[in-house]
Amino acid sequence: MPYINVDKDLPGIRSLMAFRPETAKPLSDLAEALLRDSTGLSRAERELIATHVSYLNDCFYCHNSHGELAVCYLDGNRELVDAVRKDYRHADISEKLKSLLQIAAKVQQGGKAVLPEDIANAKQNQATDRDIHDTVLIAAAFCMFNRYVDGLASVAPADMASYPLRAKQVAENGYGPHIYSTTQPQSVVEEVHA
Repeated sequence: MPYINVDKDLPGIRSLMAFRPETAKPLSDLAEALLRDSTGLSRAERELIATHVSYLNDCFYCHNSHGELAVCYLDGNRELVDAVRKDYRHADISEKLKSLLQIAAKVQQGGKAVLPEDIANAKQNQATDRDIHDTVLIAAAFCMFNRYVDGLASVAPADMASYPLRAKQVAENGYGPHIYSTTQPQSVVEEVHA
């Protein structure tokens, strides 16, 4: 049960954005800039970083939502997304992405956990300054998003069939106002707290 009175037909962060549209716009704009930019990191890589950080933060709604977006961008490769979520070091991804996920995991612990050798490792694996910057900002932003979702006990669909439907909408339309102004594509049978 959410801690505040929000629209229960809008799961996760979506209900919180609908509750405060004036803060929703900058949050949506940030998500759009970080996750849909295709300079350097691909959209799939960006969503994998968001998924992994959300998984580390135990944010059910976010790691499933962004995991499904990564699945969309990876042509349905759910196995790869699950591997990155749980053990990226052994996942079938580039050494560059592994080094960036290492940085993201350290940001999740705290910014000062990132060490010069983490950055050097990423650069040795062909990460650019922009890649490193975006990784740190995605990880930091998702720590905020995860805490926002869980700190207000927003509702997360337990029906896993609803996540791919919503992910497809976001993959096609981005992180604009439709995120918090349209209902979930499929009715939610049961719910759990995020």
